[in-house]
Amino acid sequence: MATLKINGESKTFDAPDDMPLLWVLRDVLGMTGTKFGCGIAQCGACTVHVDGKPVRSCMLPVGAVRDRAVTTIEGVGATPAGAKVQKAWLDLEVIQCGYCQSGQIMSAAALLAATPNPDDSDIDAAMAGNICRCGTYVRIRAAIKQRGFRTSVVGGDHDSSQTESPTGFRAAHLLTGGLAGGFLLAFHLPVARGRTSRCSRPTRPTASSRPTPSFASTRQARPRWSCRRSRWGRASIPRWR
Repeated sequence: MATLKINGESKTFDAPDDMPLLWVLRDVLGMTGTKFGCGIAQCGACTVHVDGKPVRSCMLPVGAVRDRAVTTIEGVGATPAGAKVQKAWLDLEVIQCGYCQSGQIMSAAALLAATPNPDDSDIDAAMAGNICRCGTYVRIRAAIKQRGFRTSVVGGDHDSSQTESPTGFRAAHLLTGGLAGGFLLAFHLPVARGRTSRCSRPTRPTASSRPTPSFASTRQARPRWSCRRSRWGRASIPRWR
């Protein structure tokens, strides 16, 4: 049996020392807020804090943690920096699909705990290892800057260059959403070719335009479903003809 101090509480579990910390958190202890992304410590979805430092739990053996304090997304809200980051994430509606955001919040909280008023280079260095497939990087940066700016104002060190323009942020928000929506539409809607799209349904012949009934003419006039091979080689696109 092993014991870890997680979010201020002692957790006892039975797991081999070479098991990654991520699997202990998710599968053994049932703390599923920390996500599995790539498994090779390149996407940042599994980020947790060990003694206040952000680490990738998918590659960290649980035996290497020993008596150091572990903080996960479930407990980061109890820390001053974590509470500020979560508040900024909600204020600016950073989250889109949300899968990577636990890792994003953990990295941002560690940054603000070490550097209360970060500039762009600090944000780039701290958040470079966190990937967002929805492309919310503009909102993430704005949330970190907003929280750092408010901290500096409360402390008396006001820097107007760190102020985020509401109009500019809304424009960036709309641009990010528009680009993501356009990307999805480009890949999921049928592409128009000629007069009709790939999956369009032509008008059925009317009674007045229908030829004299016969076996051959009836077969030609009857609409039928067929499948074309898609661009990826699978027969998955139905076509009305």
